[in-house]
Amino acid sequence: MARPGKRIRDARQKVSELKRCSIEDAVVHIKNMPKTKFDETLDIAINLNVDPRHADQMVRGTVNLPSGTGKKVRVAVFARGAKADEAKDAGADIVGAEELAETIQAGTIEFDRCIATPDLMPLVGRLGKILGPRNLMPNPRVGTVTPNVSEAIANAKGGEVQFRVDKTGTVHGGIGKISFEPEQLTANAKAFVDAVTKAKPTGAKGKYFKKISLSSSMGPSVDVDFASTGGNL
Repeated sequence: MARPGKRIRDARQKVSELKRCSIEDAVVHIKNMPKTKFDETLDIAINLNVDPRHADQMVRGTVNLPSGTGKKVRVAVFARGAKADEAKDAGADIVGAEELAETIQAGTIEFDRCIATPDLMPLVGRLGKILGPRNLMPNPRVGTVTPNVSEAIANAKGGEVQFRVDKTGTVHGGIGKISFEPEQLTANAKAFVDAVTKAKPTGAKGKYFKKISLSSSMGPSVDVDFASTGGNL
């Protein structure tokens, strides 16, 4: 295995000297790590005491990040007629019905968020095996199956992030760019933790949060003290 580069070695050295710290300090430490040639994303990972194989322990939801994500989100909308026109006027990048479904089935997925009007869900449902694993399947629980396509598009492009626990019991999310001010990243991180807290499923027993960590796209993770997030579990 190739030896890590100097930037990675330096970053790991800094992290190894840290203990679990406040969310504010974690953000500052990550921003002060050796930089890459691109504006990295600040990622959050939350390990939960849940087993997503059980329906009553599934965790999923959305959060509107107060400082946005810093990322341009491409939105596809399944709609017809007046709703298709509404979607185009609201800034959707791709709008369609059967032709959009055929494009997806052919393997072309050029969007980051998929929205559908309720009447087109029988059509969209056939794409579950393609969109589901990519976390792109429209779902009424997260507001992506809705007759109000304008609002859904505005949310998607304005800093709304979807999250869903993976098979290891972990929720991941990109919560801003490293170039953001520390206060902006801290506010986004706290909003994300709050949303996951509120999404606690009925089947979760005992301590809900096991571990929270922050990292840049290419850097090592920093463990965060849960109390500093403002959480109350």
